[in-house]
Amino acid sequence: MLQKTTSVYKIWHAYFSYFPRLSKFSLGTKIDSLFTDMIELIFLAGYAGTDQKYTFVARASTKLDLLKFFILIAWEVRSLDQRKYASMVVPLNEIGKDIGSWQKYLQTK
Repeated sequence: MLQKTTSVYKIWHAYFSYFPRLSKFSLGTKIDSLFTDMIELIFLAGYAGTDQKYTFVARASTKLDLLKFFILIAWEVRSLDQRKYASMVVPLNEIGKDIGSWQKYLQTK
C-alpha cells in the first residue's frame, strides 16, 4: 500500500509544478500536505505495535478522504483537467479499499 500511495504521489508531484498560480499555494499546497501526511501515517502504521497500528490506519483513512475531497475541488475549479483528475482518483480509490480492509482486519484482531 505504501508503494501504491507513493506512486500516486509521484503523479501528483508532476502535476503540481503545472498547477495554476492562483491555486498553487493554497489548494495545491493543501493537497501536497495531505499526500505527505498520508504517506507518513501508512509508513508509521507498518512499523507500529499492534496497540497503535489501528490509530495510524484510521488517521490515514481520514487523510485519504480529505485528499480525495480536495482533489475533487481542484478538478471543479479547473486546476486539474479530467485526465489528470482520473489518473489520481482511480488509484486513490484502490488505496481506500486497501486501507478499509486493513482497518477491518485490525478491528477483528
